[in-house]
Amino acid sequence: VLPVIADFTRPVALPDGEMNGYKKRIGFFPGSTIGNFDPDAAARFLGTVADTVGAGGGLLIGVDLKKNQDILLRAYDDARGVTARFNLNIIERINRELGGDFDPSAFRHEARYDDVLGRIEMHLVSRRDQKVQIQSHSFRLRKDESIHTENSYKYHAEEFQALAAGQGFKPVQTWIDGESLFSLHYLVRERVTVPGPK
Repeated sequence: VLPVIADFTRPVALPDGEMNGYKKRIGFFPGSTIGNFDPDAAARFLGTVADTVGAGGGLLIGVDLKKNQDILLRAYDDARGVTARFNLNIIERINRELGGDFDPSAFRHEARYDDVLGRIEMHLVSRRDQKVQIQSHSFRLRKDESIHTENSYKYHAEEFQALAAGQGFKPVQTWIDGESLFSLHYLVRERVTVPGPK
């Protein structure tokens, strides 16, 4: 295992000389982080991974599946308030890191599902009319106006495979849990054939 510090949304230079004779590269992207990219950005990311692993290389990737809206909303607005605390932490970070003057108690967490786009949206909803400051910038928020903080796209297995195929990946194996909530895909970067002279 060779550690590399890099931004995984950009091309990553891997240390070629340390592969000890192994020719095949396999990327591992667990969880469902791919859902935090919009589909165009997800395609660009998959293209970058395809270039990194090269022809014949693979990718093992986790993808959250489309499912009943009630299940999704309960997951992103859980009874224990874990996701709400995660989302509201953005306010704390704005205050701490950007010199904001937001009152965290003036916002509430809200999860929404957009059936057309196939994504969960997380919002921070203003509990009242208010004016907030970030450094020298002022913003006015009306009661019930929201700050859209995050998206999490969901895919049918075939939709994700089509997205990956557009970046040169061929599906080899897909695993789906018994309740059809989550999928794991093993993809292989197809070899690019260059046509010879006619």
